[in-house]
Amino acid sequence: MVHQAAYRAADAGKLRGNSFFAKQHAQIVIRRLLIAAAVLFAAAISPGSSQAQSGGPFASLAGRWAGGGTVGLDDGSTERIRCRASYAVQGPSMNLTLLCASDAYRFNLEGSVVDQGGAISGSWSESSRNVSGTLQGRGGNGSFQVLASAPGFNAEITLTTRGNRQSIVIRADSQFRGATISLSR
Repeated sequence: MVHQAAYRAADAGKLRGNSFFAKQHAQIVIRRLLIAAAVLFAAAISPGSSQAQSGGPFASLAGRWAGGGTVGLDDGSTERIRCRASYAVQGPSMNLTLLCASDAYRFNLEGSVVDQGGAISGSWSESSRNVSGTLQGRGGNGSFQVLASAPGFNAEITLTTRGNRQSIVIRADSQFRGATISLSR
């Protein structure tokens, strides 16, 4: 009861009794509440949370994301890109779309993957270059490493999700050398 009175008084700007101690106590109470809220928020969005685990290995990716980054070309030049990603997750399966564009460059990657005990496999296509192939890799808990392969093309893709932030790094062995993308939802 004393804590509530001190908190209410501090909140209203009307500190009673020893104002220094009442103000200090109110600040401690507020800090504890903020810490508790932060811990609960982090647990709710954590890729390792029970909700993510019960929803499958891709649960932390579900939804729409947007952001930007850079793309590197074989002549050594780089361009800034804007990207949108969408992940449709259903248990151990996921359909994904990643669309990125700059003033002079565009790619549209679509894929379907399945997780079997941490091993990821599936297929992908990139419509602006009419290329398609397979995806093979490993991952879980918000971090995935896959190899996208097609005849004459290989790209390593690393995708890391932490809460509402996502990082995608693509390294390829073609005229498109790679991309570094940061997304949020």
